[in-house]
Amino acid sequence: MTFDAFLARSAPIVLADIIATRGSTPRETGAFMLVSESGFWGTIGGGNLEFAALDRARAILAGRAAEGAMTFTLGPDTGQCCGGVVEIGLTRLDPPGKAALRTRYLEQRRRHPDVFVFGAGHVGHALAVALAPLPLRVVMVETRAGEMDDLPQPVEAHLVAIPESVVSDIRPGGAAIVLTHDHALDFLIAAAALERGDLTYVGMIGSKTKRGVFSNWLAREGHDAALMDRLVLPIGGSVLRDKRPEVIAALVAAEVLTALL
Repeated sequence: MTFDAFLARSAPIVLADIIATRGSTPRETGAFMLVSESGFWGTIGGGNLEFAALDRARAILAGRAAEGAMTFTLGPDTGQCCGGVVEIGLTRLDPPGKAALRTRYLEQRRRHPDVFVFGAGHVGHALAVALAPLPLRVVMVETRAGEMDDLPQPVEAHLVAIPESVVSDIRPGGAAIVLTHDHALDFLIAAAALERGDLTYVGMIGSKTKRGVFSNWLAREGHDAALMDRLVLPIGGSVLRDKRPEVIAALVAAEVLTALL
């Protein structure tokens, strides 16, 4: 269930919010979890810390406990070996509280790095599934309307005629992943992304042979040969040779997270 769907439920909800931390802790200040009588959304770190917060939240919902803060010293209090201290605020959400939390959540998402995926074929769809739950703003760019079906939430779909023109929409520090159905289109998009110079990750699906062809194309078109130093091609590395879309997507997701976060 998505954040919006859980928040929109008519059942009462308690917000379990990490309001302060000290030392080593499973989650950071600002991480939160929503708790209803029968379910929850999100996580504040798992383990006994989270179980205790769930119990307290449901006691609040049942009228057996008051709203307020809980402080845990990880180790003595929870049996978790992180060793830090976590303070959790527990608040029953009224309509204004839900609205404020949604604004906060959207602001957090706006700060997530951009990842633009060019091409919604088999690997593109697998990559959308792999990236969707991560702290990234994922945008799928395609020229073919039929390929944009069944994208996971909250991946954004941009149907455009000239995908290389969308490269300028990626915020500085973001990523461009190029895997369209056409090598010539791949080259145009990748060149536009590399020429920017302010993207943290630019990757293209392909092989060593494709890398050589693209390098020659860049030189022929008058681009700086040094641009190739910033291109990840092939994406996903060369340790595994499994070419199933889901495997490639997992490897690329790890590459992108390592580069952006």
